[in-house]
Amino acid sequence: MSRFKFTIGKKIGAGFALVILLTLIAFIFTNTVINNSKRETEEVVQHVTPSVATLESLHLLMQRSQILITRWVSQQSTDQDPSKKELRDLIRYKYPNVKKALDSLSTHWTDDEKDQIKTIFSLTDKIFTLYQNEIMSPLNSFTAYNDASITLPIQLSMESVDETTKIIYEQLNSLIDSQKNNAETVTQRMFLSFKHLLNFVKYLGVFLVIGGVLIAFFTVRTIVNPIQKLKNIIQGMSYGMLPNDRLPPRNDEIGDMNVALNDLVSSTELTTHFAREVGNGNFNSFYKPLSEHHKLGHALLKMRTDLAENERVLEQKVIERTEEVVKQKEEIQQKSNELEILYKQVTDSIRYAKRLQDAILPSDAAIKEILPKSFVLFKPKDIVSGDFYWANQTGGKSYIAAIDCTGHGVPGAFMSLVGHNILKEIALNKEVLPPASIMDKMSKEVVKTLNPKSGSAENAHQTKDGMDMSLCCVDYNAMELQYSGAFNPLYLIRNGELITYKADKFPIGFRFDETIQHFTNNLIKLEKGDTFYIFSDGYADQFGGPKGKKLMTGKFKDALLQASSLPVEEQKKFLNNTIESWRGTLEQVDDILVIGVRI
Repeated sequence: MSRFKFTIGKKIGAGFALVILLTLIAFIFTNTVINNSKRETEEVVQHVTPSVATLESLHLLMQRSQILITRWVSQQSTDQDPSKKELRDLIRYKYPNVKKALDSLSTHWTDDEKDQIKTIFSLTDKIFTLYQNEIMSPLNSFTAYNDASITLPIQLSMESVDETTKIIYEQLNSLIDSQKNNAETVTQRMFLSFKHLLNFVKYLGVFLVIGGVLIAFFTVRTIVNPIQKLKNIIQGMSYGMLPNDRLPPRNDEIGDMNVALNDLVSSTELTTHFAREVGNGNFNSFYKPLSEHHKLGHALLKMRTDLAENERVLEQKVIERTEEVVKQKEEIQQKSNELEILYKQVTDSIRYAKRLQDAILPSDAAIKEILPKSFVLFKPKDIVSGDFYWANQTGGKSYIAAIDCTGHGVPGAFMSLVGHNILKEIALNKEVLPPASIMDKMSKEVVKTLNPKSGSAENAHQTKDGMDMSLCCVDYNAMELQYSGAFNPLYLIRNGELITYKADKFPIGFRFDETIQHFTNNLIKLEKGDTFYIFSDGYADQFGGPKGKKLMTGKFKDALLQASSLPVEEQKKFLNNTIESWRGTLEQVDDILVIGVRI
């Protein structure tokens, strides 16, 4: 039977068992105190404190009602006076909300407090009924203030109101004081519980400090110092240094580690010399394993053989790979040069196309001549754009259009040229046409241009080419605006209010059952100071903001409402800064076009 060993695990376990026991006691006591305090705190936070706050709100509401009813009686005013409106709102909405909140909170009050709040509600309802029936209803016009038969009874009613209000204030103050006393009582109980907890923690802390010092001393003497010696030897071995002395045996795990480490040092000394020779490339050095079970020794012998063979193979592979890399580098460089040339040719072509597209757009000066108070915010996604704008003046009327062709970039740019040429051809007739008629003609020409070989409805359905469009005709003399739209609406801002005029839900170039759809012509009477906006969908569809989502139509309308208060020259800068701030570091997803005109 082996003798008893007081192992390291038993030594550490005894010390930690004592600490865990004390900690468990402290945890149970602390948890009990905290749970009790939590319940009392919830009582204060969820019931008592809201009750005090809501009662004080009712007190303030009554004070405000006195001020407003006194002003109603003493100041001759119309029925639309703001203070009269405020008193009506107080009686209809604010007081019922406070009453509802107190009804809910009072479920946790004492029976006396519930009776007291019911009395307060009864008196308050009586006062507000008196306000409405005997003061507010009679004094509903300027002439009523001069009628003695009306004002004398009102003076008597006001005296009755004052007496009843004093009773309400007394009841409210009493109820508020009662709720505050409840909160103070609960708080004192919590403080007393925490005081007991604090004393317990102090005594426990002193005991733990003394016990910790004793455990630390015992641990350092029997565990830490021997392990420190082991660590120093192992650390030295990690640096390649073998110890000269051997460690003494002990009757615990540290003694077992001493024996194992002594054996490891002896074995390491035997293999160190051979490992050094192999590491130096001396593959012919002699080495004999300690026994047939000496795995490390046999592994070292196999390593020597493998390293010799690998060295030979690697030398050959280095030569072959070097030749291959040189060849691949030359091929990659050649392809890179070809790609650079091709990229430059394509980019130069697109930039030249941009010059052609810019040439078809009306200049800022031309637009100002046609529409003096206007701006155009035009931000293509790529070098060329699928959005374009058009302006013309015929017969004393000013035309402006915002067109969004299918796609963006090069495909959209080609579509924009088709659309511009058709508009230009229509404008050459010098005929004053309503916007809907122009768009009907344009839709017919787009179908004819994009489907020259077949007029069947099947081919018309198959093509996805088309345009969304907003076209406006402004008659400054008659103060009229005609508008027609394909998908894109018109926003009119008048006196700070945004009015939407909807577009038809089919694009330019669409036909159904071989019949081209006709667009709706909207006639709008204008007022001085009106501002209207036409646009493509690129602004509202831009991703950005803190969550990387679309701007959407709602935020776009908000931006236009803010911009409309600015001079027309500054609106373009404001809208541009707004969309750039929203976009941040994200890529622009579509062409952006916004046109604004102030009357």
